[in-house]
Amino acid sequence: MIWDISTEIKFKSVIARLPVFHRRIAEESVIKKAQSNALERKSARVEEADVISAFFSEVPLAFYSMMIRALEQSGFDYNKYGFPLKNAGQRVNK
Repeated sequence: MIWDISTEIKFKSVIARLPVFHRRIAEESVIKKAQSNALERKSARVEEADVISAFFSEVPLAFYSMMIRALEQSGFDYNKYGFPLKNAGQRVNK
């Protein structure tokens, strides 16, 4: 599946900021979910919203603060897409 270039660069930056032992599993699960999100939108292209949604749905709550920092440091604006979802019981400590 094709990825938006800017989104792919940011995604790779987030993955590079994760601890080594989390990178592979995070990369695999987020790629799979982001591509699924794009397909649900009937798109052949993975965009920023797909990746952000994938991170928030696939990363365990215990790692949210680390994920939030990595997203912010990589230039992702998750608030623009309505994340974090407070009504879903998700809590984020910055």
